[in-house]
Amino acid sequence: MKAVGLFVLACSSAVWAATPVTFHKDVEPILEKHCQGCHHTGDIAPMPLQTYEQSRPWAKAIRSAVAQKKMPPWDADPAYGAFRNDRSLTKAEIDTLTSWVDAGAIEGDLKDAPPPREFVEGWHMGKPDVVIQIPQVFHVPAKGTIPYQYISVPTNFTEDKWIQAVELHPSNRKVVHHINVSATPPPAAGSAPARGPSGFFTSDAEARMLARLKPGQEPPQFQSSREGDLLQTFVPGGVPPELEPGQAKLIKAGSTLMFQIHYTTLGTPQEDQTSIGFIFAKEPPKERIKALLIYNTRFTLPAGSSNTMVGARAEVLHDFKMVSMLPHMHLRGKDFQFRAIYPSGESEILLRVPKYDFNWQINYYLAKPKLLPKGTIIEVTGHFDNSLNNAFNPDPSVDVHYGEQTWEEMLNGFFDVAIDPTTDAAPLLLGPGPGPFLPVNATASTLAPASNVATRR
Repeated sequence: MKAVGLFVLACSSAVWAATPVTFHKDVEPILEKHCQGCHHTGDIAPMPLQTYEQSRPWAKAIRSAVAQKKMPPWDADPAYGAFRNDRSLTKAEIDTLTSWVDAGAIEGDLKDAPPPREFVEGWHMGKPDVVIQIPQVFHVPAKGTIPYQYISVPTNFTEDKWIQAVELHPSNRKVVHHINVSATPPPAAGSAPARGPSGFFTSDAEARMLARLKPGQEPPQFQSSREGDLLQTFVPGGVPPELEPGQAKLIKAGSTLMFQIHYTTLGTPQEDQTSIGFIFAKEPPKERIKALLIYNTRFTLPAGSSNTMVGARAEVLHDFKMVSMLPHMHLRGKDFQFRAIYPSGESEILLRVPKYDFNWQINYYLAKPKLLPKGTIIEVTGHFDNSLNNAFNPDPSVDVHYGEQTWEEMLNGFFDVAIDPTTDAAPLLLGPGPGPFLPVNATASTLAPASNVATRR
């Protein structure tokens, strides 16, 4: 009996080993979960991967991309934080995809296929309740530098609107470097909102303070942080925000949308007419989602330097929960880190991106929002490569400073926080100015000397 049992086990193992990996049973579920969000008809990816007929010609390319972990794009260091939109593949999923290709990319039985994912053409989030479009087509010239375009469009909302989902939709993605859309309510009598960097709007109080400053002068408390009702950002490789049930963004009655659009040339004349779509919350939210920004505009990347560090930080003025983080640099960016320094003196790395990729700017959503109590310091740091070794460097022979164009540089740490929806927009951050920063590749809580920070102009 023992010999018979061993024989049966051996035969079962042989049959299992001989069972081929097929598209519908094994591969299609992985593509639906990790890839089709971008690889569906009409979206950002160059080809859809929704059917066997669409995927089979790309089998070898799929194998190469997943084996080298180039796809799906996911740059967060797994040692720090857990993220609910993690697109990375497990080893088992990589092995399944590579085995499928190595065995001849067999289709298998259509009956084994999972239910297909459904997409609304042109929209990740589903069918919008309202779509607002910039009023005129923008004509992008064949060559030259295009200043940021600031285009205001009234919402015509007669009541406050809670937004469950929001998505930007350029009509011509190829010429759009980025878009920021902010909502600003009607100004109070005798005041007007001031425009901050990267599409953020300042409060009326800050607008009055800024109006009293001399040209080029900036108050220290606003040097490294900014807050505003930023609704959505469109960046290369980005996807729309993923709000949890009970969370929403607020657009007040009578608000105007300000589109900040950065266009780039392609060598031939182009056109774009960007739209933004909204899905309204079906019930009052439990949490209001608000966008914040920590940034540095006063740095120098010396010509030929390969590892210049730049940092910025701000102090939390009221308790809130951090929901997501979005690093933003340009072509010289190497790595990026968010760190929290708590009132107790303890510190924690919230996100580390060891290999920043300008072409895939991802908003990282925490699996569990992080409570940051009043007095916490949020610090962002990054390294830049302005040397010949950087194949994407526009010009390693020049010193580089902060600037809006792609050949200049930025250090922007965007992040969303959750606050009580019944409280109005009191200031949440205060920029404490320069100080010692933790190296991006550090794992301990010890601080590095301030000399590691890029020179301030």
